[in-house]
Amino acid sequence: MDLREILENRHLIFDGAMGTMLQKSGIKPGELPESYNMEKRDIVLGIHREYVSAGAQVIITNTFGANRYKLDESPYSVEEIVKSAVSIAREAAGEDGLVALDIGPIGQMMEPIGTLSFEQAYEIFKEQVIAGEGADLILIETISDIYEAKAAVLAAKENSDLPVLCTLTFQENGRTLTGTNPLAAVNILEGLGCDAIGMNCSLGPVQMMPIVKDIVDYSSIPVMVQPNAGLPRIEDGKTVYDVEPYEFASYIAQMADMGVAMFGGCCGTTPEFIKSVKEALNGKKPKPATKKNLACVCSSTKAVVIGQGVSIIGERINPTGKKRLREAIKAGDFDYVVSEAISQKETGSDILDVNMGVPGIDEVAAATRAVRELQSVIDLPLQIDSSNPDAIEAAVRIYNGKAIINSVNGKDESLEKILPIAKKYGACVIGLTLDEEGLPETAQKRVEIAQKIVNRAKEHGIDEKDIIIDCLVLTASAQQEAVMETLKAIPLVKEKLGVRTTLGASNVSYGLPQRGIINSTYLAMALSYGLDAPITDSTNQRLMEAIRSFRVITNQDPMAEDYIRAYGGDGQKAKETLSKAADEKRSLKSIILNGMKDESYEATKSALNERDAMDIVNNELIAALDEVGEKYEKGDIFLPQLIRSAETVKMAFDAVKEKIVSEGSESISKGKMILATVKGDIHDIGKNIVKILLENYGYDVIDLGRDVAPETIVQTAKDEDIRLVGLSALMTTTVSSMEDTINLIKDQNLDCKVMVGGAVLNPEYAKEIGADYYSKDAKEAVEVARRVFEN
Repeated sequence: MDLREILENRHLIFDGAMGTMLQKSGIKPGELPESYNMEKRDIVLGIHREYVSAGAQVIITNTFGANRYKLDESPYSVEEIVKSAVSIAREAAGEDGLVALDIGPIGQMMEPIGTLSFEQAYEIFKEQVIAGEGADLILIETISDIYEAKAAVLAAKENSDLPVLCTLTFQENGRTLTGTNPLAAVNILEGLGCDAIGMNCSLGPVQMMPIVKDIVDYSSIPVMVQPNAGLPRIEDGKTVYDVEPYEFASYIAQMADMGVAMFGGCCGTTPEFIKSVKEALNGKKPKPATKKNLACVCSSTKAVVIGQGVSIIGERINPTGKKRLREAIKAGDFDYVVSEAISQKETGSDILDVNMGVPGIDEVAAATRAVRELQSVIDLPLQIDSSNPDAIEAAVRIYNGKAIINSVNGKDESLEKILPIAKKYGACVIGLTLDEEGLPETAQKRVEIAQKIVNRAKEHGIDEKDIIIDCLVLTASAQQEAVMETLKAIPLVKEKLGVRTTLGASNVSYGLPQRGIINSTYLAMALSYGLDAPITDSTNQRLMEAIRSFRVITNQDPMAEDYIRAYGGDGQKAKETLSKAADEKRSLKSIILNGMKDESYEATKSALNERDAMDIVNNELIAALDEVGEKYEKGDIFLPQLIRSAETVKMAFDAVKEKIVSEGSESISKGKMILATVKGDIHDIGKNIVKILLENYGYDVIDLGRDVAPETIVQTAKDEDIRLVGLSALMTTTVSSMEDTINLIKDQNLDCKVMVGGAVLNPEYAKEIGADYYSKDAKEAVEVARRVFEN
């Protein structure tokens, strides 16, 4: 099926909410909607047919939660449920309609936030994809973690030839729960080969508007949107939404004018909404998606556009000429690798080159471990640097972002091995201007090799925007007359081929004394010739002086703010930063802020030799966590960094607890509380995040899990003399269970407070059902705990 061909003449209309319709059909709290495919087929078929009658051209299968994790206690297998769902949808869609295999989130947090590995997630999605044979396309939806989206998309692309659509769920701040913004999301998903991308759920059409605009502005492929029917509120104990069908459709029409090509409805929408959408789109012709020319690389939370100013690629995680790093890699000492990464981030690197090429080690294992360790701590995009194609593929596969591959060259063997990897995983690729004849001496020959690389990349489906050419510099000590040829080649390849450029400028000084003088001068010259992304050492003060000065002179640093921040006051700030980066012994606070989990325990033990345990807890651990929390609230860091810092504090607390036990001192617990996902609700990601943060603030948390009966919660509160109960619910069908639990707590006259949270809740509803506190996120839950236990 050619999706673009369909969209040339008409918008594609998907159906609306299945859950909302099942609620109207009488589904009970705790019942699995997917079980209806086996037990109440006629109800599912009837809902599908209502949507077809309303104008839906694509019917989405009732398989949102049909994965092995969520079906763990179901009597039916994933295959049975999915096959039945596809059959029902096909019957309803008829000959003219299309069927989309629906794949929702797994329901577990992925590493490094949770315990679910990338390959485990891949296998779960793969099972769903294979079972969905007979569908016309695959819709991966409501994903809040771009890493989970990557696993799902790869599972779909590698095990099916159907078109793959992927929609994420964003918060009003324009980022997903794990911190991905539209620019990063579009580039990652588009690079992986999605046929369409977009957003759904969590927000109504009004709140979606600015995010949708960003997605359309960045995307070169069709965009799909499925809003909720506005924002939820509670009336007479029932969840209702604040947007009527006609209002909903008016916003859909505006999105169509923006360039959105496909529409449907999410929570709260019904056939009436889809009918209004069809009427609003009548006579409108989709705007074709236009090619964008952004050379973007990204981690899950940070995007860097190469070519919009100077982008610094930090070179220090490369064992060539670095004895200590080489020894650390051999010994499996990745703490040192992480510390090098943090130093480069602190001193101004935008991207990090990562090379694990040490003789005598398993480079594939080292490369994948390095990526896992670095992406759990550092938000900078990574450049995977290796001459081993297996190591490159293993690393970019599990990388949570869009990486750069360093590198391919003009040799046919290199082109055939590396370019398919870059295409499959949507990576940018550096092309070295050398071939079977070696490194050319002239600028023109470099341009010819670059042209060959670009041509071959296009044959593999790689666009110019994802190609970065390294014109390679020879040493001034040996081939002085050829050094300027590199500089001459830089503007030529940019103008002729439309690519970006990089260069390891420090090679020029090899064999000469005072290399820093030559390096900084040559770097400044290369930048003036149009170099986009130098591979350099950002901890080197002289090189950074050259780059910051260049940015001021070329108006890349408005009002010279960065330059003044670095060098104002006799350059003290820059000197202090560089000194701190070079200092091997970090403070405990710095270790926590940077999420250096493995160093936390030993640093705390060392501090305990000189300081009182509670002094460390209150003035170091909690103070650092508070600062992390403030950064999270301001949007300076995101959920992965928040959780990593919390886990780092946990390691420190372990050392403190050991010290306290050995001295026979009193416990450092700040209080005991219960957390539970209420009866009928199997979603526990939010609860688990709250648990992690509370525990690392020193609270004892009794986690009762998911789908917990009110009686179990009340009995545990009695037995454990609990002062605070935290209740979570994600599904609108289970909010009544939350109210039942609160009522039972009050009926039993328990002396405890109740805190509630979850996607379907708000402060007004929390008050209406009798809760004492509402918490929108983990940080607020900590503040609630403080108020309860410190009074």
